[in-house]
Amino acid sequence: MNGIILFAGLILFLWLGRSILIPLLVATFFWYLINATATYVRKLFPFNSVADRTSRPITAKTFDWTSNILAVLAMCGLIYFFATQIQPMFRELALVLPNIQHKLVIFGNYLSESMGIHFDASMIPNVANIAANIGSSVAGILTSTGMILIYMIFMFIEQSTFNKKFSALIPNKREYKKARFIIDSIDDNMKKYLFMKTLLSGITGILSYFWLQMIGVEFAGIWAFIVFITSYIPTIGAIVACTLPILYSLITAPSLQQPLLTGFGLIALQIIFGNILEPKFTGKTLNLSTLAILINLVFWGMIWGIAGMFFSVPLLVAIFITTAQFDSTRWIAILLSADGKIPDKRDEE
Repeated sequence: MNGIILFAGLILFLWLGRSILIPLLVATFFWYLINATATYVRKLFPFNSVADRTSRPITAKTFDWTSNILAVLAMCGLIYFFATQIQPMFRELALVLPNIQHKLVIFGNYLSESMGIHFDASMIPNVANIAANIGSSVAGILTSTGMILIYMIFMFIEQSTFNKKFSALIPNKREYKKARFIIDSIDDNMKKYLFMKTLLSGITGILSYFWLQMIGVEFAGIWAFIVFITSYIPTIGAIVACTLPILYSLITAPSLQQPLLTGFGLIALQIIFGNILEPKFTGKTLNLSTLAILINLVFWGMIWGIAGMFFSVPLLVAIFITTAQFDSTRWIAILLSADGKIPDKRDEE
């Protein structure tokens, strides 16, 4: 009974505190992504070993700062590209949404007449309302930009003191080793997941743009951006990323050639990058059950909307790794795993 009350209280806290927790989560995401990018960029520089960093601390520190600056510049470049290239396309798309809705109704009537299926115009989803709801959700996050930046700034300022604070927080040596192992596992897996996921999603988005542009699909930049963003949402994201441009091409193209090419190219890219390359690079990190991912996706989507769906997998990874470290919660990690194999538990020494 106490567990149910505690769980209900947690749900209520997450719901009521979403205006504060979502900006904090977004800031943590960007902070982690910048650190992950810096970590991988740092591997391209010399003096990576412990011995080199000890013998030449100034040089190693210089390379650390260089990698951090390059990671921040890369993030700023993506934001600038979105603001100058993608955002104007969304405005153009918003203007033609009523026309798209009209063509959807015409397309539905055509299917009804050709296949003898009873069709009602009310069965067609209102794309303008859907777009408005999604836009309001995104706008809600964007209005918290100042808060997100403040969170990020303080995270970077206090980043160098995290280890000292953590050591002082847990003075017991055995407990500290166990807690340190859990935190390091979450940190390493999160950095690997976020970097690889962002890299592969970015490549998928770029290739999708070139393919859609080549076959003449309108708003190729928007569809490619949607492919990039929805790649962070498991299973449903890939369906949305392929369905929207295919459906748009189907109702606007004069023949079936373009929709077929659109579907062929986008589905092929999703299979190559989402089903083949991504498990190869992140498979050891994400040994998670598909059912657990879907339930987690629905859970966070109901509480935090699109933002919750976006962050559902990183949150699940953290829960998976943490529950694997305690005897009383290892059963949760086993249920969340894909094959029953869970991260090793650091035993007390």
